[in-house]
Amino acid sequence: MAAFGSAGERWCAVTGGRGFAARHLVEMLLRSQEWCVRIADLGPSINLEPHEETGVLGDALKSGRAAYVSADLRLKPQVFKAFDGVEAVFHMAAPDSSINNFQLHFSVNVEGTKNVIDACIECKVKRLIYTSSPSVVFDGIHGICNGKESMPYPVKFNDSYSETKAAGEKLIISANGKNGLLTCCIRPSSIFGPGDRLLVPSLVAAARAGKSKFIIGDGNNLYDFTYVENVAYAHICAERTLAAGGAAAATVAGQAYFITNVEPIKFWEFMSLILEGLGYERPRIKIAASVMMPVAHVVELTYKLFSRYGMSVPQLTPSRVRLLSCERTFSCSKAKEHIAYEPIVSLKDGLKKTIDSYQHLRAKQQKRTSKVYTYLGNENVANTLLWKDKKQTLTTVLFLVAIYYYFFASGYTLITAIAKLLSMLALFLFVHGLLPTKILAYKIEKMPPSYFQLSEEKAHQFVSSISSSWNSLVGILRSLCKGRDWSLFLKVFIILLLVSFLGAMPMQSSYKIGFPALFIGFYMYEKWEEEIDGAFDKARLEILKLKSNAKKKFVRH
Repeated sequence: MAAFGSAGERWCAVTGGRGFAARHLVEMLLRSQEWCVRIADLGPSINLEPHEETGVLGDALKSGRAAYVSADLRLKPQVFKAFDGVEAVFHMAAPDSSINNFQLHFSVNVEGTKNVIDACIECKVKRLIYTSSPSVVFDGIHGICNGKESMPYPVKFNDSYSETKAAGEKLIISANGKNGLLTCCIRPSSIFGPGDRLLVPSLVAAARAGKSKFIIGDGNNLYDFTYVENVAYAHICAERTLAAGGAAAATVAGQAYFITNVEPIKFWEFMSLILEGLGYERPRIKIAASVMMPVAHVVELTYKLFSRYGMSVPQLTPSRVRLLSCERTFSCSKAKEHIAYEPIVSLKDGLKKTIDSYQHLRAKQQKRTSKVYTYLGNENVANTLLWKDKKQTLTTVLFLVAIYYYFFASGYTLITAIAKLLSMLALFLFVHGLLPTKILAYKIEKMPPSYFQLSEEKAHQFVSSISSSWNSLVGILRSLCKGRDWSLFLKVFIILLLVSFLGAMPMQSSYKIGFPALFIGFYMYEKWEEEIDGAFDKARLEILKLKSNAKKKFVRH
């Protein structure tokens, strides 16, 4: 112990201390001023990031309140060395959960955990807090709603990570009371926050590759996410309760606790908030999990065959598909009652902090808003006519084509066409109401009568868009009234000529020419805005030149 501090100091150890959640725990322990922290991890030495150099960790390493120990949990002598003289151990080390390699996970999560327990007993460690996972009760098939700690381990696990984590958890619980060692397990659900090297980076990589537009499943599955500082705080709550002794410690010892932000949210809504916060589009296209599963099996098989040649770990695996499409929410009532856990950072604040910490992954800034985008006023109209939202544009085009064939080409009168359209809509709603809520693992969303009501917010948005378009028109008129913007005058004049030309045609012909012209004309103008404006400027100069020449001739005469 002399190598790590003087007598009287309280030391704890954090395994996997350079991992995502462990870094936050180390800093929280140091800020508490209650502990000196021994950081145990695989690296031969500790390499601090710039913000750590000047932060609490850098200061603690310099002052001796923190020390780094290179330790592989699979090598028992190294674990014994890391725990020598410590009072409490936070066992957070684990391999990347996305790598479905049973041998790797077993060697660390099971064999490594055995070494941790043996070292704690040999070194007379008083308390051992193990970072487990909610996946230890997840079979990959059945969703979990407000899961309690009384749930049994499944017969078959979703992946090797979950299976070996459960085995490690059993070892920790059975070790409680051996040689005075008190143990408990923390099961944090879906950790997120600054410093995460898996969730946000993989989301951004998918967005940049154009793969983030898809929703696996119906998109309604609720999830419990946990901000990383809340995870660190839960570990400290558990350790403090065990250290307090008495009835409280006896209640907590040998138990497992679910830890969440206590704010369930739809999984894909959470992902969308992160993507939108970083400037990317939210997922919109739903694909049934049953459709994705065969593809995921092929991807996983390909990885097994080619991983030895350097193929990176795929994001699309069967276990991942099941995780993304199932409901997973857990109750924190036991943790609140036994270890006095309450989230210290809300989901909203946690999301903001997370997004702010990944500004280097933001989408590249879009070039300046074009004039035509501004003139169109309404964002949805602009995105449709300018092909910004291709799905929305194609849907609108198909709708307009259907309207043409139904109302114009069919020869129906207006009243007959509307009556037939409403009868078809009534038939669709009636049949949709008869359908079951689930077909082939795909959830059918029922439409209540309120679905067709116009909310105050939507009404306000509609009126605002009309107001915005009107104000844009007024701005154009104001510019024309000044009599100086010849380029704008020529554009307005040509557009009105085109409108009058279309108005002189039969309505059916105007429809056939007008709507394609809208989708092509606005798009072409935005694409070649500078060239078109340049041509109008040249025309304006020529008109001014002719005007000047005519004025000179008039003066001479």
